[in-house]
Amino acid sequence: MTLKSLPQERSALHLLRRRAAERPGRVAVTFVHDPDAPDGARALTYAQLDAEARRVAAGLQRTCRPGDRVLLLHPPGLPFVTAFLGCLYAGVVAVPSPMPGQFQYQQRRVTRIAQDARVRLALTDTGQLAEVRQWIAAEALALPAEASDADGFGDTDRWHDPGPCATDLALLQYTSGSTGDPKGVMVDHGNLLHNAESLRRSLGLTQDTGFGGWIPLYHDMGLMGQLLPSLFLGSSCTLMSPMAFLKRPHQWLALIDTYDVGYSAAPDFAYDLCVRRVTDAQLARLDLSRWRFAANGSEPIQASTLRAFAERFAPAGFRATSLAPCYGMAEATVFVSGRASRPPRIAPVDPAALEKHVLEDPRPGRPARELVGCGDVPDLDVRIVDPTGGRVLAPGTTGEIWLRGPSVARGYWKRRAATTQTFGAYTADGEGPFLRTGDLGGFLDGELHVTGRIKDLLIVHGRNLYPQDIEHEMRLRHAPLASLAGATFTVAVPREKVVVTHEIRGRFDVGQLQELTVRIRATLSRQFGVRAAGVVLLRPGAVRRTTSGKVQRSEMRALFLDGALTPVYEDLDPAIRAARAKAAA
Repeated sequence: MTLKSLPQERSALHLLRRRAAERPGRVAVTFVHDPDAPDGARALTYAQLDAEARRVAAGLQRTCRPGDRVLLLHPPGLPFVTAFLGCLYAGVVAVPSPMPGQFQYQQRRVTRIAQDARVRLALTDTGQLAEVRQWIAAEALALPAEASDADGFGDTDRWHDPGPCATDLALLQYTSGSTGDPKGVMVDHGNLLHNAESLRRSLGLTQDTGFGGWIPLYHDMGLMGQLLPSLFLGSSCTLMSPMAFLKRPHQWLALIDTYDVGYSAAPDFAYDLCVRRVTDAQLARLDLSRWRFAANGSEPIQASTLRAFAERFAPAGFRATSLAPCYGMAEATVFVSGRASRPPRIAPVDPAALEKHVLEDPRPGRPARELVGCGDVPDLDVRIVDPTGGRVLAPGTTGEIWLRGPSVARGYWKRRAATTQTFGAYTADGEGPFLRTGDLGGFLDGELHVTGRIKDLLIVHGRNLYPQDIEHEMRLRHAPLASLAGATFTVAVPREKVVVTHEIRGRFDVGQLQELTVRIRATLSRQFGVRAAGVVLLRPGAVRRTTSGKVQRSEMRALFLDGALTPVYEDLDPAIRAARAKAAA
């Protein structure tokens, strides 16, 4: 059965209630606790999900007023789903968040979210309630915490419809770009409905498309790019723990096979991890022929990853036409562009021209950089703009991507200046307001190609270099760095000099590490024509990343200058050592 478009409802709540009435017995959401156990899953039908959402909402309506913010601190599982929907049903504003975690920088981030959102209540599940209350006490927060799945939290019969409309705030999606200053993107019901419809139309999804995956539900890709579109369509969504995927990547693919998942999304690193760590024996047990929409987004998409994944899993029935490179961001709810049911479009461009923000074919016999197309932008107005002067640029030129339309969120919570700066941009000829994405890109043959982040761009001797290109090249050329994270940035001494930090796996003596740094410097010089003034090798997990897997290069630069990194080995020019000593002092 196909679906021409989502029903025109005035809020996400009313669409969800419609689905519960239309298909009460259909499985809405399943959480797989143990993919290897036959009874390791728990499911809720649409009727059960609706009842649970009304139960949680009734408990919230007992203590909260419409518009109050509620912090969601749930581990992976169905209680997060019912708590989030309970917020929609109660008319309160959900604030999804990762658990505080064991590290101080993780706890500090969640504390800042709670303080910035001025939350009225923290919700978790019974298994984590003691940990959440311990975190609240340690941070001296005046914040009650309750378990949304506890008996007696709410009474379904006491729920009342708060009557939300499209312009009512549904959630605050906190950006993960900075651990020190998270900003809450204000997403309303209209944003959620429009964005889900845009995703459906762009990729060709139907109510018969099974959804599923491992992306955390506190992240926009997991929540608004996977769970909610499934529920809005009246489909089924199967979820698993992110940690289960990271420990055993084949379990993600097994989930897709076992539960007949047709749409599953993940960042580029996840596809690369599967290529590297799924064994031949595991591959032989997979049937991926029904996986029609393999969305790839949330971080720079590498052409080499797409090719390698399609080749590696072709014996399992996976088709290259299922690969769906996408572009999106929380400030635009999540989805901006993407296209499916065709092989990915990969455009080789001239690196020297790209440094000058021009997209040109490479010269014969010369190196090329491959850009992955992310489809057209069907439901938003988009401009490619000179970020310094606001001048709209011609096709074939790269600049900042600006967006306007119903999926663009209302701004940042209680951040008037930041909202004006990011969501209130006008072009040089007075057109606007637009959302400034902070991303660089351009159009080739009507298709959006993203080249990098403005704030991460390296300007060395007047040249514009993209750090993700350098990091990707290092992983390709040096086996100890493969599948791990790196962060490349510059330090002014006084001119900008390049510092490469990268995780390394394996045991090496000092001589081997010294030889590796020499080879890393040689790669940078040979492939990019610049010299590394510093090489820092780190243990796995040391490179800071956002909740979606994006490398936090600015954070890594600050940690490096503060002397807060613990290197396995480092080789720094004297000027870089002096700059770090001065910064630390």
